[in-house]
Amino acid sequence: MTAPARHNLPRPGTAFVGREPDLSDLLRLLGSTRSVTIRGADGIGKTRLALRVAEQSTVSFPDGVWFADLTDVRTVLEVYARVADAVGIVEEPGAPLATTVVEALRDRRLLLVLDSCEHVVDEVTEVGETLLAACASVSLLLTSEQVVRLSGGTVWMVPPMSQPAVARNAPLPDPATTEPVRLFLDRARARDPHFEASPQELEAVTALCDLAGGMPLGIEVLGAQAPETGVEALLQGLRTHLASPELSPGPGQAVSRNQVLPLILDHVYRNLPEAERVLLRRLAVFRGWDLELAEQVCADESLPESEVLDLITSLLNRSLATVTGEFQGRVRYRLPEAVRVFAEERLIAEGEAETFQDRLLERMLALVEDLSRKLESSRAMPWSERDAGRQRVIAEYDTLRCLLRRSHMRGAAEPGLRLCVSLVSHWVSLHTPSEGAHWMDRLLALEESDKAPSRARALVGRAQLARITRDHELALSLGEEGLRLCRKAGDEVFVRAALNLLALTEVRMHRGEHASVRVEEALRLCREAADVWNEAIALGTRAALVARQGDYSSADQHYTTALTLLRGIDHRWGMGVVLIGQARAAEVNGDLMTADRCYREALDTQRLIGAAAEEARCLAGIGRVAHAQGSPSQAYDYLSEGLRLSNQGGQRADVARALVSIAKAVFEEGLREPACRLAGAATALRDRAGLPTQDAPWPFLNVEKVRRRRRHLVNWWEQGYLLGQTEAVSEAEWVVTEARRPPDRRSRERSGTPRKGGERETTSQSTRSASGRGRTGALAVSPGTTAPQDVLTKRELEIALLVSTGKSNPEIARKLFITPSTAARHVANINRKMGFRSREQITAWVIEHGTGPRSG
Repeated sequence: MTAPARHNLPRPGTAFVGREPDLSDLLRLLGSTRSVTIRGADGIGKTRLALRVAEQSTVSFPDGVWFADLTDVRTVLEVYARVADAVGIVEEPGAPLATTVVEALRDRRLLLVLDSCEHVVDEVTEVGETLLAACASVSLLLTSEQVVRLSGGTVWMVPPMSQPAVARNAPLPDPATTEPVRLFLDRARARDPHFEASPQELEAVTALCDLAGGMPLGIEVLGAQAPETGVEALLQGLRTHLASPELSPGPGQAVSRNQVLPLILDHVYRNLPEAERVLLRRLAVFRGWDLELAEQVCADESLPESEVLDLITSLLNRSLATVTGEFQGRVRYRLPEAVRVFAEERLIAEGEAETFQDRLLERMLALVEDLSRKLESSRAMPWSERDAGRQRVIAEYDTLRCLLRRSHMRGAAEPGLRLCVSLVSHWVSLHTPSEGAHWMDRLLALEESDKAPSRARALVGRAQLARITRDHELALSLGEEGLRLCRKAGDEVFVRAALNLLALTEVRMHRGEHASVRVEEALRLCREAADVWNEAIALGTRAALVARQGDYSSADQHYTTALTLLRGIDHRWGMGVVLIGQARAAEVNGDLMTADRCYREALDTQRLIGAAAEEARCLAGIGRVAHAQGSPSQAYDYLSEGLRLSNQGGQRADVARALVSIAKAVFEEGLREPACRLAGAATALRDRAGLPTQDAPWPFLNVEKVRRRRRHLVNWWEQGYLLGQTEAVSEAEWVVTEARRPPDRRSRERSGTPRKGGERETTSQSTRSASGRGRTGALAVSPGTTAPQDVLTKRELEIALLVSTGKSNPEIARKLFITPSTAARHVANINRKMGFRSREQITAWVIEHGTGPRSG
C-alpha cells in the first residue's frame, strides 16, 4: 500500500474543481464493470474527469494505470502502438504488434485509459473487445464524443456543470458554492490571485456559467477573462455577441450544447489583441510545441519572433493554452483539443493553413534529418549531443505523425518519404518497426512515389525495418532494389548502408558466401570514404559471420576493432549493439571473462540509452555467465532482474530464455521439480511465440537414465507447460528464493516431503503455490525468538544489516554491486518472511538480536 503507484498519467496544469458526484459514480462503475465509456461533447471535461478517476483508482490496479491519447490515430495498428507505448511494451521481432500487446497484458491487472476515441470508434471497439476477451484482468476507461459500446461495458454521459436544484420554499444556495461558479472563480484567481466577486457579481458569474451551457472549458475561458474585462462587462459583451444576427438560430431553434463552446471561443477570440489572434491560429498546426519551435514556425513580418513568448504567456493566462511539462530544459505547451480545432478553422478561413503547415513540415524535416545525420555521423561528438536529437524527435513525434498522415492524404510522397527515411533510426532504436513500416508502405504505394527522389533511400530504410521484424525475404528484395537505385543515383552513403543491411540479413539467413561478399565491399567503400560508422557496422557483421563459422578468435578481433572505432566517436548506441554481439559470441565459445566484461559494459550503455529490452538481455547474460562461473547468488540476482524487465516489456522469447537459465541453475541445487516446471513453461512460451521447441523434459533430456525418475521429470515439465506467463514468472521468483536458502531450511510446500499425518502436497496444491494464489511465501517464525541469521539467506542478511544502518536501496545497491530494484526485492522478501511492514521493523529486529549497529 505504501509503494508508489505505477502510472503515466499526465499532470493537469490546473486544479480539479467540482464533479464530486460524477467522480463517485464513475469509481463505483469501474469497480463493478471492466469497461466504462465517458461520453460527452467536446470541452465538457471528459479527459479531466477520466484522469481524476484514474488517479483515484491506482490502488485497485497493482500493474498500473496507463493513459493513451488517441487524438491523432486512425488505424487499429496505431491504437495498439499507443497502448504499447503507454504500458512500456516492446514490439517482439517477428510477431504482430497486436499479438505482443495481448500476450503482454494477458495476466496483468491494470487500467487502460483511452482518450479521445470518437474518430476511431470501430478501431477502438475492435481493440477493446480483443483485450477484454483475452486479458481477464484488464479494465478500460474510454472518453469519446460518440458511443463506444464494448461487451458488458457501461456508457456514462458527462452532465454539464449546473446549479443545484432548490426545493420549494428552501433558501437559495450561495452561488459561490456551486460547481460552475467555483470553477469560474478558480480560473479567475489563477489569472489574478486577488480577484474577488461581490454578491452582485456572483449573480453575473452564475449567468455567465448558464450562457456557457455548463461547459467546463467555456467556463474556464470566461473565468480567465474576468479579471481583465470585469464580470459585468463580460456578461454584457457575451449576451450581445450571442444575440447578433449572424449567430442567432432560426425561429424555433435552440443552440445545442455542441455549438455553445465554439460561440464562447469565438467571443473570446474576437476580443483578443490582433497579435494574440494571429499566434493562436498558427499554433493550431502543432500537437505540442516549445518556445523555440513556435518562434521558428509562427513568426514572420506581422508577428515578430521577440513577441512570441509574451503572447504565449498571455494565451496561458486566458486558459487558451496549457503547459504539459518540461523537456530538455524547455517548457512544453499545447492547445486544448477544442481550442485547437477552433483555431485551425480560423487558420483555414484566413487562408494561412497551407503556408504554416508547410513551414512546420520544413522545420520537422530539418529536425529529423539532423537526427539521422548525428546518429550516423563519423564525426567524434559527445553521446549527449547525438542523443539530444533522438530525444527531441520523441518529444515531437505526435506532430511528426500528423505530418506523415497529411503527406499521405495529399499524395505528397516525397516529403513523406523524406520524413520516413530519417525516422528509420528512431523506429529501430525504439523498437517500433511496425508503425514505421505502416507509414512507409502507405507512402511507397502512392502513385507519385515512383518519381520521388527519396524512393531509393526509402526502400533501403523499409528493408531495414523488415530485417528488424525478421521478414528476411522482404528485407533482401527491398534492399537489393534500393541498392540498385542508390548505385544508379550515385548515392554513396546509402550504397554503403544498403550493403551493410544486406550483409546482416544474409548472415541471419545463413547465406555466408553472399554475406561475405557484401561485407568486404562495404568495408572497402567505408574505408575509402572514411565512413567510421558504417565501417564499424560492417566489422560487427564480419565478426558475427566468422563467429557462426566457428572462428571465435577472429570474431573477437573484429568486434574489438569495431568497438575501438565507435569509442573514438563516442557512439553509445552502436557500442551497445556490438558489445552484446561480442558477449554472446564469447559466451558460446566459453570465454566467460570476456562475456562478463562485455555484458556489463553493454548493460551500462543500454541503461544510459534507455533501451529496456536490451538491458534485460544484458542482465540475463550476466546471470548466465555468473552461473557458469560458480556464483549462484549473483546469477539469481541478475537472472531475476532480467526476467522481470523482459516480462514487463512483453518479450516472450527473452522471458523463456531467462526461465530456462533459472531452471538450469536451480536444477543443480536439487530443486528438480520447479526447474522442470520452469523449463516446460519456457517451452510453452516459445511455442506460442512461433519459435522452435524441443520435447519434454528439455533441457534435461539426458539427465536421468532410470525410466521412473525420467518420468517424474517429464510429468513436472508437462505441468509447467500448462502455466501462463505470469504464473511461470511467479514460480521463478519463488524458486529463486528457495534456491538461496540452505537445503535444510527450504520450504516443504513444493518438495512433496511428508507433512504431519504422512500427507504429501498434491499437484493441485503445487500449482496453486506456483501461481501465487495458495502461497504466502513466508515462514512461520517469530521475530522475538528467531535471529536474522537463522531465517535469512546470506544476501538477505547483508541487506538487513545495511537497512539497520539507515541505508537506502540505491546506497545498498552501490555497496553490494546490485541494482536498486534487486535490493528493493530483497527488502520485500525480508518483510514478507517476517510479516514486517517497514524498514524500521527490520532495524529493530536486527538490533534486538545483537547483529545491528548497536551490538558494538
